[in-house]
Amino acid sequence: MSNETTQHSGAWVTFTYASFLGSAAMVALGILFMPLDIWMKGYFTMGMIMLVQSCITATKTVRDVHENRRMVNRIEDAKTERLLMQVGKD
Repeated sequence: MSNETTQHSGAWVTFTYASFLGSAAMVALGILFMPLDIWMKGYFTMGMIMLVQSCITATKTVRDVHENRRMVNRIEDAKTERLLMQVGKD
């Protein structure tokens, strides 16, 4: 069994945070300076916040499903290895 884990570099993590903050700031400024009344700006702001929240939730769910499958596969591999060791002893 191989235990592969991918570690992200500090530069990549910083770039990811900076990209997220930059894009959120650009959208927020775009909404702020739109020639619309406050109610429409509020609607767009709520939509942006909900979109970000749902993206985070979807990302976490996909990762959790992937991690769960990896754990199940590792358990299956351990069971298979144990069974093969028992067969080899007989």
